[in-house]
Amino acid sequence: VHFGANMIGGEWGHNPLPWPKAEEIPGPPCYCRQHGCLETYVSGTGLARDHEMHTGVRRSAEEILVGVNQNDKDCLATWDRYRDRLARGLSHVINLLDPDVIVLGGGLSKVSRIYKEVPDLWASYVFSDTVETKLLPPVHGDASGVRGAAWLWSPQETS
Repeated sequence: VHFGANMIGGEWGHNPLPWPKAEEIPGPPCYCRQHGCLETYVSGTGLARDHEMHTGVRRSAEEILVGVNQNDKDCLATWDRYRDRLARGLSHVINLLDPDVIVLGGGLSKVSRIYKEVPDLWASYVFSDTVETKLLPPVHGDASGVRGAAWLWSPQETS
């Protein structure tokens, strides 16, 4: 694990969406006061916001994924945008760090099709003829980030 001089190693969600399309600029507002952060696109709320923006229909990420599995054309279009954005974002991680493995977190990390579909897409964005980086789900579930954060405090700090 790389912590970095500013202790923000691995915080890629507050970088802009790479290679944005005209309709993606400036991007949704983010709570960090910027626009178009990756987090605003590849989170569950980002998926739901994108779907509503394109269809006018408000659905949760879970409902959209049910629609994807039922071959709903609007949900499939939303999913295509989502996975391409995730592939673009993760390709930057690969281009910068060239990791052996990327482990996802958050609620959408439970979506098994991500682990096949996104690597199939990221190859066109990675600056290499081959991409050996593996994309894996979190071993301890979608809230693994919270588990990791708990390890940052010593027992003495909790009393």
